[in-house]
Amino acid sequence: MPDNPYLALAIVFVPLSLVSFGGGVSVLPAIQHQTVDIQAWATEREFVELFAVSRTAPGPGSMLVTLVGWKVAGWGGALITTLSMFVPSSILCFMAAGAWARHEGKRWHTVIQSGLAPVGTGLIAAGVISLFRIADGGPASWATAAVTAAILLARPRTPPILPLAAAGAVFALLGLSPHA
Repeated sequence: MPDNPYLALAIVFVPLSLVSFGGGVSVLPAIQHQTVDIQAWATEREFVELFAVSRTAPGPGSMLVTLVGWKVAGWGGALITTLSMFVPSSILCFMAAGAWARHEGKRWHTVIQSGLAPVGTGLIAAGVISLFRIADGGPASWATAAVTAAILLARPRTPPILPLAAAGAVFALLGLSPHA
């Protein structure tokens, strides 16, 4: 990897931008692997904390890369990672959307669209599993996630914060740790 942190950030995040089917969460395991395991820009704990901060801030969830860039190389790193993550995929989407629209309704178009849906879903699921693995939240965290998912599937208009806040209240009242 180059000594220049800006170049190193671009080399890592431009390719991830181009394969992020399903959004930024779909490449979360790859971001974690690069950030923690390969580049050692952050520890697993720091990565989870950066992820948590990125999810509480307004904007796309993949703003995590902005925080990684900031941690690595300050404001310049934040700018480079943000541009590296969003510009290549935006250009590709813009170009593909025109071609895609011209062929709408054709059989192969429908087949490809149907085939990519489970790919995006699988990549998002891999991102969630990756987060649970590195956060090491324990069975209570898995149970909380399962109950929250069940509630949101049964009642999709429920704000996700409600079941999560309820779980937090239960943990607090019972004096439990989410790592239990």
